[in-house]
Amino acid sequence: MKKLINDPANVVTETLEGFSSAHADLVTVHLDPDYVVRADAPVQGKVGVVSGGGSGHEPLHAGFVGLGMLDAAVPGPVFTSPTPDPILEATKAVDGGAGVLHIVKNYTGDVLNFETAAEMAELEEITVRSVVVNDDVAVEDSTFTAGRRGVGGTVLVEKIAGAAAERGDDLDAVTAVAEKVIGQVRSMGVALTACTVPHAGKPSFDLGEDEIEIGIGIHGEPGRHRIPMAGADEITDRLLDPILADLEVDSGSVLLFVNGMGGTPESELYIVYRHARERLEQAGLTVARSLVGNYITSLEMQGCSITVLVLDDELTELWDAPVNTVALRRGV
Repeated sequence: MKKLINDPANVVTETLEGFSSAHADLVTVHLDPDYVVRADAPVQGKVGVVSGGGSGHEPLHAGFVGLGMLDAAVPGPVFTSPTPDPILEATKAVDGGAGVLHIVKNYTGDVLNFETAAEMAELEEITVRSVVVNDDVAVEDSTFTAGRRGVGGTVLVEKIAGAAAERGDDLDAVTAVAEKVIGQVRSMGVALTACTVPHAGKPSFDLGEDEIEIGIGIHGEPGRHRIPMAGADEITDRLLDPILADLEVDSGSVLLFVNGMGGTPESELYIVYRHARERLEQAGLTVARSLVGNYITSLEMQGCSITVLVLDDELTELWDAPVNTVALRRGV
């Protein structure tokens, strides 16, 4: 294992220390328990938006803390959910009196621990709502979930719900817009190589030299098919076909998000984007908004995911709203 780390046991702490010193203008980092809040938290009268999960998916979630997106992120150990205590502390830290929305990826540990933290917050008279992101069309169940996994669509839920909170929507309205995004977004990914979790010291699964895994999860969970390596267009088709079949939409505007898994060059992501856009347009859809890059990763895994969000006027307006975070910044 070759990684720029010291002790595997200290990876998350040292990452947060570096993140804190690099971006003190945007965020405040708390250690023991670990959580990250926007520098001006809490914003009085504004709904707080909190997300989190296992580390190793950077820039998700801490990279999306700031104006127009998350008020707080809670990082757990690598690929492991944070416990309820830091989730509760983050929730308390961003409560501006208008309630707090938890955005939770659909992994069993995340769901249970955020649920417990919400119950604890309610005992402290903080009103909490929760939404569960389950956009992965690859499988219905896996080792880590009951139902579909939360993957690339999480970034879009966080951006759009965060924009709704920033413009002053109340807790019910912010929750409703997050649920709308969840209902209209679908994703699917592919792995060309496995990643190595620092404390494990070896690849998280085995792939042959000429094999790829279609429908992989962000922790290396099994997908739909293990097939021989193919060209980018064929791989793109294998990701996009199930997305389009599940969305059952043949007109209107969409946002196309091509996400890198951590080890894929941007040049390759744009090759995937090129064909995905062509396919969507052939299907009668208008690609009105786009996002390409590494936004929800799996350490150094080579591969990508494709996410399609069906847009309407409200979602487009919220997507375009100003955002100022470490990993996503525009309009400010």
